[in-house]
Amino acid sequence: MDKLIWILPALPLAGAAVLLLGGRRSDKWGHLLGCVMALASFAFGVVLFFDMLGKSADDRSMDQTLFTWVPVGELQVDFGLQLDQLSMCFVLLITGVGSLIHIYSVSYMSSDPGRRRFFAYLNLFLAAMLLLVLADNYLGLYLGWEGVGLASYLLIGFWHERPTAAAAAKKAFVVNRVGDMGLAIGMMIMFATFGSVGFSEVFGGAGEAGEGTLTALGLVLLLAACGKSAQVPLQSWLGDAMEGPTPVSALIHAATMVTAGVYLITRSGPIFNLAPNAQLGVVIVGAVTLLFGAVIGCAKDDIKKALAASTMSQIGYMVLAAGLGPAGYAFAILHLITHGFFKAGLFLGAGSVMHGMNDETDMRRFGGLRKLMPITYVTFGLGYLAIIGIPPFSGFFSKDKIIETAWAAGGAKGIILGSIAILGAGITGYYMTRVMLLTFFGEKRWKDDTHPHESPSLMTAPMIVLALGSVFAGGLLVLGSALQDWLEPVVGEEHEHLAVPEWVLIVSTLAIVLIGVGIAYRQYAGRTIPEVAPDDVSPLTEAARQDLYGDALNEAAFMRPGQKLTSTLGVVDTKGVDGVVRGVVAAVAAVSAGTRRLQTGFVRSYALSVFAGAALLIAMMMVVSVR
Repeated sequence: MDKLIWILPALPLAGAAVLLLGGRRSDKWGHLLGCVMALASFAFGVVLFFDMLGKSADDRSMDQTLFTWVPVGELQVDFGLQLDQLSMCFVLLITGVGSLIHIYSVSYMSSDPGRRRFFAYLNLFLAAMLLLVLADNYLGLYLGWEGVGLASYLLIGFWHERPTAAAAAKKAFVVNRVGDMGLAIGMMIMFATFGSVGFSEVFGGAGEAGEGTLTALGLVLLLAACGKSAQVPLQSWLGDAMEGPTPVSALIHAATMVTAGVYLITRSGPIFNLAPNAQLGVVIVGAVTLLFGAVIGCAKDDIKKALAASTMSQIGYMVLAAGLGPAGYAFAILHLITHGFFKAGLFLGAGSVMHGMNDETDMRRFGGLRKLMPITYVTFGLGYLAIIGIPPFSGFFSKDKIIETAWAAGGAKGIILGSIAILGAGITGYYMTRVMLLTFFGEKRWKDDTHPHESPSLMTAPMIVLALGSVFAGGLLVLGSALQDWLEPVVGEEHEHLAVPEWVLIVSTLAIVLIGVGIAYRQYAGRTIPEVAPDDVSPLTEAARQDLYGDALNEAAFMRPGQKLTSTLGVVDTKGVDGVVRGVVAAVAAVSAGTRRLQTGFVRSYALSVFAGAALLIAMMMVVSVR
């Protein structure tokens, strides 16, 4: 089995190649091929998983070198793959949830003339993400990293004829390039310090590197993670990315792109463990982002953008846990997996609502849909209970473990992080209850020409499977410390001591969540919802509507100064560099113009010049001979 790891990314990559190169001849069956390739990759992942289970915990890692990739001087990089316990978690999530999204998309995109191209991009997305998590070195990871960025650009801008979609795709691409520079610089630091970009060489030599070097390396890797996982300050692209088809949103938020940053930090644990300042940076970014996204989610009327803000917040929890080191790595991955189920289900549920509501996304124009769309209501509701952390749903197990780990950090740090995590849980209870009430409860608020209806079975079946994952995934992973034991050989494990009994934190967290639920119920249940959001709102609400002015901040702090710098450099280039070049040209032209006057075209002038030269030469010879 060790020599067959390459099949995992090769299957969806082959599907993408066939669908893109086959042209319109594959329009009739392209969506089926896309689904088959995703399912085949998932099935092979399951086979590899059971093969891994049959081995001892310390002998489960599988490595495969395919070919020599970069043989340049001292930089020798093989194209190698590594399948261990950490990457296996991602393989099953990517291919499993990805396959369900493919199946859902068959019906969702049935009337779109570009469906074959859409499935090609979905396959490309899976292949790139699989390469990212299977690479055994940072350069291979970077290849998958850029592939994910390309696929997201193509899918977010799939309906590129819409100016908003084209702008959103470009924004996601540009913002992610900022983060990608962090990973590129990180590889430069690795090569300069360790002479390699391979995981084994970098991690093996980390203990001998200086703390300053490791801190710099950790911070640039954090910058890369912020870009892909939409963490502050590179979060601004995520809400606009909702311009793509809804299955794209589900794939980006649940199984692929935004999870890449969490994977990078967790995989790079040996670096962060030796760089406490970089680790502190990870914790701060996660804590700020989980509140940042939660507050934004409270003010969004677009159902997809509310869920996008929620993703930003939930990824913040994962980054916070990863920043707590070996005590939190396993819980970061646990929440990533449970989030993969309930967030994919929530997005597909939102797509189902849109399907039955003529693509309407404004929740103020929904209402009362639970009776007309019962399957969507139940599956979405189970995802809702999971994300707000109600026991025994999956989010309860994963999020509460992160909260416990944050409190166990001890001292002022533990109190601050634990309080932020609990507050974020309460705000999550508020905005997700708001989404449920505005969408499925109350009086109908849709237009007369809208006729809500339940989605076809190809859409509801994946939603049901994801809902079951939302219910059971957390318990299956936590009971008996199954996931912690599974990941321990890769990420390590530490048991932090809680200063308070565990049940106190559980009860306190649930109480805060229920307070958030109650506030939302009081504001939206049984009340008339205006079709247009009121303008007379608090400054915080207005700020949340404007994404807490993230775009304005980026424009003021980076874009405008960047334009000014570019303009200044343009002047230097125009007046300085170009001026020197033009000066040389002008001097050559002046010399040429003067010299040109000697070329008259008259033979007598040339004869006179020859005679004068000869006479001058004879005179010089006579003078020399006399001496």
